[in-house]
Amino acid sequence: MSTQSFLPDSSNTSGHGDKTFKHADFLSACLNVLCLTSVTLRSTSAGAHRTSVDFEETREVYKSKDSLELLRSLVVFKLCSFDILVDKNKEIMDLGKTILGQRAFSQFMKMTFYGQFVAGEDHEAIRPLIQKNRAFGVGSVLDYSVEEDISQEDSEHEEAFDSMLSVFQTYTKELQYACHSSTIPSCFDRMEEKYGAHKQFEDCAGGVTGARTYFDADEAKCDQHMETFIKCIKASGGSSMDGFSAIKMTALGRPQFLLKFSEILVKWQRFFTFLASQQGKDGLEALEQRLELRQLQDFLTKLGARGDFHGWFASRNQETSGCIDMLDWRSLIDGRTKTSDLLVVPNVKQGELEPLLLRFTEEEEKQLARVLQRMDILAKHALENGVRLMVDAEQTYFQPAISRLTLEMQRIYNRETPVIFNTYQCYLKEAYDNVTVDVEQSRREGWHFAAKLVRGAYMYQERERAAERGYEDPINPDYESTNRMYHRCLDHVLDEIALNRKANVMVASHNEDTVKHTLQRMNELGLSPTDNKVFFGQLLGMCDQISFPLGQAGFPVYKYVPYGPVDEVMPYLSRRAQENRGFMKGAQKERELLWKELKRRLASGELLHRPVY
Repeated sequence: MSTQSFLPDSSNTSGHGDKTFKHADFLSACLNVLCLTSVTLRSTSAGAHRTSVDFEETREVYKSKDSLELLRSLVVFKLCSFDILVDKNKEIMDLGKTILGQRAFSQFMKMTFYGQFVAGEDHEAIRPLIQKNRAFGVGSVLDYSVEEDISQEDSEHEEAFDSMLSVFQTYTKELQYACHSSTIPSCFDRMEEKYGAHKQFEDCAGGVTGARTYFDADEAKCDQHMETFIKCIKASGGSSMDGFSAIKMTALGRPQFLLKFSEILVKWQRFFTFLASQQGKDGLEALEQRLELRQLQDFLTKLGARGDFHGWFASRNQETSGCIDMLDWRSLIDGRTKTSDLLVVPNVKQGELEPLLLRFTEEEEKQLARVLQRMDILAKHALENGVRLMVDAEQTYFQPAISRLTLEMQRIYNRETPVIFNTYQCYLKEAYDNVTVDVEQSRREGWHFAAKLVRGAYMYQERERAAERGYEDPINPDYESTNRMYHRCLDHVLDEIALNRKANVMVASHNEDTVKHTLQRMNELGLSPTDNKVFFGQLLGMCDQISFPLGQAGFPVYKYVPYGPVDEVMPYLSRRAQENRGFMKGAQKERELLWKELKRRLASGELLHRPVY
């Protein structure tokens, strides 16, 4: 329950009770002043030695690179700025393989694109690059980047989930309209009229498509992927004492299971949103939506619910204020073996409430346990090797399950130190709600919140899919609004770090303005680089003019370091070209800095410069 639940209602106090409330209010105010004073003192102290970073001093920026590396960067960035090369990259690579042969083609790729964006073929081959970057102040997030092909059968099932998503996104609006304009039974009739033909709403877990996802991951293959991640963790631990290792949840569990679990979580969250609207709370931010338990019980009883919602929450906390919020609502799924009579949602086809987990089988419960077991094994290896786990974000139709499973592991392993980081995609309209709800949950339960903030990799694809298939666009309207969302989420976490030293964030961004904004906020809040609470991250081969100055200034900064055999990493390179086309076309400043440094070396006789470390 939220801390607001424990405050007495001032409207019901009088006499001695009124004095007690005023005394408690006074103590609360004093505590707030002390917290703010602490932050102010840290800010004032930091003001005397504010940290600034120069991102344009090319001699310092590129001293870890020889001139051939700079030239390669120039050529690769220029080639990536041409749309035709990006759009036809697969065909061009296939043609190159045919003309040159496999061996010569692999060598060419190592000299160009593979050499720019990939560290090497295995954990031994990548060691020299990791050690060199570490010597210049830049750590590594290791990512074994072998990707699998997507079958045609998988592709055909994507529309099923999108149809379901369309239903979910209009679900509460339709329910609200019908329930206000007619009786409860006809409310269900209206939903049947609109959605009765959508078989996908009830049976859509056959499979979906998306980049970098292990779609044919049976149980044996999931175990193989886990072993690969363990090798990656050990390689990261052997290379440095403060590294990260990236993992993908779709490699540890069957995609069909993740899809079905996501469906359950989305249904439950949408139902809470609908119930909040019935109590006049629509339009509020996630944590501000609170349900009055008596009203909730009456409304659900009218819908046919038999569970004692008020009794359940009251028994969990004797001091309940009579209201619950999103976190309280989500906790019902945690105790699902004891709360089956409470976990009910409207079935629009049948016109009645049905169990939320009606189609969540015993086998899927076992799959859930196996995914958590694999995550548990990886977390233990991470602890043993002094490595933190970075759980990658994936497609929107998997993300609810991925985030929930990651949070379950954070509740266990982030008690003493931040071991597991979740990833938040700030191009999503719901990003701020996701961040604030999880921050609040970590605060209530006393574990270390740990996040990687990214803008997101599938903006154009997600938007096009939403338009084609008729559901609300989940993406912010434009790049500027995504920037605002990113900074809003970032500021919330930075404020949490200043007030509660258990929060942690990786600013995974190639945007120089975002990095400068972070540095400014750190100075204002008195957050030191040596606190190791704020990290920075960029992809290998990109934005060295940001990464290396940060590292040399003492900030914890990391390169996302992919590795794997040349042939098997081609899908990764192809996807990166597509995802970063906007950045590559706009990388004019980086190309200018590279030219500037090459010219400086030529004029000063340093063209044969070799990094010393």
